[in-house]
Parts: sequence; C-alpha cells; structure tokens
Amino acid sequence: MNFFDAQDKARRVTRWLIVVFFIATLLIVAGVTLIFGAAIYLFADGQIITHPTMLLPIAATTAFFILGATAYKTARLGRGGGQVAIDMGGTLVPPDVHDPLRRRLRNVVEEMSIASGLPVPEIYVLEEEPGINAFAAGFAPGDAAVAVTRGTLETLDRDELQGVIAHEFSHILNGDMRLNIRLMGVLFGIMVLGLVGKTILRGGYRAGFLSSRRKGAHPVVLVVGLGLTIVGWIGVLLARGIKAAVSRQREFLADASAVQFTRQTDGIANALKKIGGYSAHSYIRTVDPEEVSHMLFAGGIAKLTSLFATHPPLIERIQALDPSFRESDYPKRDIRRRNEADLPGQVSGLTAGVSAALAVGNATGIADSIKDAIGVPQAKHVEFAQQLRKSFPEDLYDAAHSHELSLLLAVALAMHADSHVAGRQLRIVKDMLGDDRASFVARFHAELIDIGPAYRLPLLEIAFPTLKLRPTPQLEFLLQLAKRLIETDGQVELGEFCYYRILASQLSQAAAPGHSRRAVRSSKKSIRLAAVRLIRVLADQGNDDAESREHAFRAGIAAFGDWARETDASVAPDTRITALEKSLDTLGGLNSSGRQRLIEGVSRCIAHDGQLTLAEAELLRAVCTSLDCPLPPLLAATPGDIAMA
Repeated sequence: MNFFDAQDKARRVTRWLIVVFFIATLLIVAGVTLIFGAAIYLFADGQIITHPTMLLPIAATTAFFILGATAYKTARLGRGGGQVAIDMGGTLVPPDVHDPLRRRLRNVVEEMSIASGLPVPEIYVLEEEPGINAFAAGFAPGDAAVAVTRGTLETLDRDELQGVIAHEFSHILNGDMRLNIRLMGVLFGIMVLGLVGKTILRGGYRAGFLSSRRKGAHPVVLVVGLGLTIVGWIGVLLARGIKAAVSRQREFLADASAVQFTRQTDGIANALKKIGGYSAHSYIRTVDPEEVSHMLFAGGIAKLTSLFATHPPLIERIQALDPSFRESDYPKRDIRRRNEADLPGQVSGLTAGVSAALAVGNATGIADSIKDAIGVPQAKHVEFAQQLRKSFPEDLYDAAHSHELSLLLAVALAMHADSHVAGRQLRIVKDMLGDDRASFVARFHAELIDIGPAYRLPLLEIAFPTLKLRPTPQLEFLLQLAKRLIETDGQVELGEFCYYRILASQLSQAAAPGHSRRAVRSSKKSIRLAAVRLIRVLADQGNDDAESREHAFRAGIAAFGDWARETDASVAPDTRITALEKSLDTLGGLNSSGRQRLIEGVSRCIAHDGQLTLAEAELLRAVCTSLDCPLPPLLAATPGDIAMA
C-alpha cells in the first residue's frame, strides 16, 4: 500500500467510524431512556405509561450529553499531540537535553524525521510508566508528538528503540495518527455514561450508609445508577469492538513498515520480545488505558480477551517478523540494562557526500521514484539521515536546539547568499532585533554560506520543534521578518519562496492543531487551470532556454490527460512566484488521486532532462509540503550524487 492508498483507507475508516458512533449513540440513548422510564414507572405509580412523550426529553438530554462529551474531548485533543502526551503524564524532552538516554531518543526521532520528510515532532517521556510502550498523537505532522515510556528508554537498546520509533512514524505517514486521535473523542463519548453511573452508585450507597432516612428517591437513584453502569459497560464493549476493528491490521502494517524503514527485523522484533519477557510488559498504569490503548505501540491493558484486543496477540506480531520464535524463547524477565546513548558527534562530512545535482538516468525513472517515495521512506533514507545529523556544524546544530537561538537561525536561513543583499538584510535584522542578536544571525549566515544550501531545509526541520514552542505573536513576527528579508532586493527567488512556504506551512499546523488547512474554494475549471499553471511556472523557473522550457512543460502536463493541452497556462515572468503561490493555495484541497497525479506531473516536469538539481528538489519539497505529502530525501542511485530535498 502506497501513501495515497493508506490515506484514502484512513479516510474511509473515519467515515465508517462516524456511522458506527451514531449507531452506538442511538443504542445507548435507547437504553438510558428505558432505564429512566422503568425507574419512574416503578416509583411513580405507573403514571409514566400514560405520558410516553415524557421520555423524549430524557432521550434528547442523553444524546446531547454524549455528543457534548465527545465534542469536549475532541476540542481538548484539538490542542495537538503534545496535549495528549501531557494528559497521559508525559514530560517534554527539551531540544538541548543532556541526559544520555533522552539524547539518544531525540537523535533517533530527528533521524526518522529527516528520513521521512516530516517535521520533527515534540518528544515526550511518560516518566511514571515502567512498561515498554510508545505512541504518536496529533492531527497533522506539524502538531505531532511522539511519546515513549520510561521503561522503553531504560530497557531497549538503540536498534530496538529505532524499530519502535519507526513503527510510530509509519502511523503518522499512513494517516493512523489523525484517525486515532478522533477515535479517542468518540470513545470518550460512548463510555462517559458508565463513569456517570459509577459515580451515582458510589454516591447513592454512601448516602444510604450515612443517612437513616431512606425515602423513595433513594431507590430511584440506585436503579438509575445501576442502569447507567450497565449501559456504560455495554458502551465499553462497543468501544473495545470499534478499537479492535480499527487497529489490529494497522499494527501489522506498521510493524512491516518499520522493518522496511530500518532494513532490519531484529530491532522491532526484539522490542516485542522484551515486552513479552518483562514483568511490566506494556501496561499503562497511571492513566485509564481504555481511551488510548488503540494508539499505543503495544496493548497497554492486562487480561483483555483476543476478541476485543486492539492489537494482534504479541506472539503473532513477533512470528510475523521472526517465524522461528516460540513463547518459550521470551528473554529472561526483568533483565534491564541502561544503554549508552550516542551523543551528537562530528564527522568531516557525509560519507556519501552532498552535491547539488542528482543524476538517475531518465525522466520517467526519476518521476516514478519520487512518486513511489512519498510517505514510504526506506532504510537508505534512515542511513542518510544518520550521516547528515552527525555532519551538521556544531554551532548550527546547537542553535537549532536552543530556545533562544533557534529563531535567530531561522532568520539566518532566510537570508540571501549574495553578500550585498545579505548586508542590506542584516541592517533590517539590527533594526528589528538589535545589535547583539544580529551578530548571531550574521555568524550563522556565514556558516551557512560555508556549508552550502543543501543543509538549509534539514536545519529548519531540526529547529522546528523548538520554534513552535514560542508564543504565537513571536511566530507571526518571525514570518513577517522572514518575508521582509526575502523581499529586500525587490524580487523573490525560487529558493526563498520554498523556504518561506515550508516555514509558514509547518508553523500554521502547529499554531492551529485539529484545523485542516483549507484550500481556496474553486471550481473544477479553476483547479485544472491551477495545476497546469503550476507546471508552467516550474518549467519556466527551472530551464534557461525556450526549447527546454517547452519540453519540461509538455512532459509535466502529460500526466494530466488531454484536457491539459487545451488549457491556457501563460504566466508573465514577473508574476511567476505569485502564480505559484496562488496555484498551490488552490490545489491544497485535492483528494488523494488528484495529489498523486499532480506530484507525478511536477516530478516529470522538473526531471525531464534526467537531472534533479538542489533548487528543483527544494521546490518539489515545497509542493509536497503544501499538499501534505511527506517527501523523503532524494538520493542518487550512485554514492557520489545526493540531492537534499
């Protein structure tokens, strides 16, 4: 299953989930109405039978209560994946963390982010959880969080931790993360009446124990409380059934994706084996696991029958990865070792090297490889990310993790390579930020010029988790300053546009979790025009002569069909960047099939000559970011040529 098929499947499951939720709500409303009706009938001399319409307010109140509880939970979850982790007792791992185990965790997550083309998520540790478990939460990559338990950090070695993190990233890429967080809201609404029933029962018994006056109202309270508790248990069973139906096959898929991601079976398989052999297993103890078990790496709940389990049996998951494994082979219980973490190191450069051009042979091969790579990172991308992370200059790498300096690094990343333009930009920075901060920006800019533009977007990805922790006014100030710097010389170059587009897109997701970026409402004709004009701009920007531009344009629109050849795609040279921005805004609401076709057309256009330059790779990443399609690094077929996207 490719990225687009996985996203479509997640959307189909979401629609199915909505239908099931309303069916479950109707059943629960009917049950509660009958309970109240029976209670009133038993203790009100049967008068309720002569006035059946009195049951309607009870049904309406129950439905409103369930829907309100779901809306409340969904709104709370709308604050982003970090809020989910905090509600579960998570502690944020700061970007500049020094603890070896947490430093190792951050290194692994950053490598996975670079390899998959996703912004680095917030990282949390559930300090009070000794079991081995993890989860990813959030509505979009820009507001995602990855959390692991303390037991995961202290029990797993680096390869095993990498396998677990790869499993969680596959959930992000496959659309499971958004589905899971919506499921949490639905489950809360279904199960909330059971919680109310238990509260009423406890209160009723306590009142009966303390009071010597037992009147008719007291039995009513007990009957209602008992009834709601029974309905609540039915709701729990329904919730477990829904979770099981949604989650099981996705866990097998995530395990397989993790193996594909890391190119080694032992990592995730050994992590699962340790869960089976460790006395704390994967259990979650400090929070109620009923709401969250479907989103965990492993079950999280003890003694749950296979019929309602959210995860396949542990032994089946292990045997899918290691067919020779038997239950008797589980490692000795409670063997825990603290693993040494790999602290950030410096190497002279990437082993494979970083270059400005990618030569893969032919345009069709490049286009197909790009399309197939969307949302499906491979082990080679992880290996590249590991090398890249270690090759960052120490000052820039530390600045990306610093709360104070990450914003200044982001400003430096927006500056022009030309010294004259950069000088004018630096004067603006001094006016806006002061001399001291401007000196840091100047130093970072000089280092960026030395290492080359290939590191620009990877450094932005590394700095993103630190940036998004700032208050919204500061992020708005950053975007305004970056835009002003880019427009200093009176024109916006393609690379500048790409940087600003990616920065603004990711920060907007972080600032408004749970709110999908809405495309400009457009007709079918307008969408088609936007697609063809996008190809026209890309062809004009990426080629020097008219013949090459026309060849690139024709190669791109060939992916759309006959209608594209009849569409007027003329764009004046001085309006290309504006046309590019408007086209991407219009195309943001394409469905999976449309996005897949568009990316194929873009890929064919920019790779028509068999060469993919760094500028073209950055443009491709900006397009993919605008379409919410994560693009892994674009690697050459030969070790000597690598282009960073």
